[in-house]
Amino acid sequence: MEFIDNKTIEDFSRDGAVLCKGMFIDWLDKLRIGVDKLIENPSVRERSYTPDDGTAPFFQDLVNWDRIPEFKDFVFKSKLGFYASKLMKSKQSQFFHDHVLVKEPGSSIVTPWHQDKPYYCVDGAQSVSFWIALDDISKEGCLECIAGSHLSNVLHKPKRFNGNDLYENDNSEDVPDINSNRKDYKILSWDIKAGDAVAFDFRTLHGASENVNKNSRRRVFSARIVGDDAVFVDRKGKGSPPFESVKLNTGDKLTGKEFPVIYKI
Repeated sequence: MEFIDNKTIEDFSRDGAVLCKGMFIDWLDKLRIGVDKLIENPSVRERSYTPDDGTAPFFQDLVNWDRIPEFKDFVFKSKLGFYASKLMKSKQSQFFHDHVLVKEPGSSIVTPWHQDKPYYCVDGAQSVSFWIALDDISKEGCLECIAGSHLSNVLHKPKRFNGNDLYENDNSEDVPDINSNRKDYKILSWDIKAGDAVAFDFRTLHGASENVNKNSRRRVFSARIVGDDAVFVDRKGKGSPPFESVKLNTGDKLTGKEFPVIYKI
């Protein structure tokens, strides 16, 4: 089955986000097993949030592909890199990191509007995240993306979920108040099935609601990938993920065991 045709590539270039139906359905069981293992044995980068209202928690953990066998198999044995290269129009795909997000039934935690790129120690125009649903998710609980926002040439101020700035002395623009002005934006979201993937550019403004389903989890495996023009950038603060072991300078090609090449023409 052809998951990425010319129209999909054009839509991704124009909107910064596309839905790829059924793209990873053959990997569902393996990714779900990996998520269960991760929750049982999280890394030091785990960032779980328990709402003040006593509703269910929101589990997050990052950069576990090298210690969870199911994730490693997916990164290297699936067609992830091939699909990424097609969408990015890149000769190669380099794995940047994985991110697991699990909103338990009824969790009231909202993922605020943000761009991923300001959090990351990477620069370049070629990037894609695959937000892979491991459960059916209604449009009301799905990821939302602002069409065309990746072309604004603006990187908004990254913040932690508690509202604090990620970096000190950051004078970049705050994210606009999208929720109060939703009619002013073209907001993309979908009813999606387990195995579908939303592919979006690191620069795309996006967010997600609480888990509106009171009876089932909302499990997502997100895979972040960069292309030919990827370079390291020091954003003068502890990024997310931090990558403390990387010893590169701003402008250096993104190299090292932390960022393996997973596809090359």
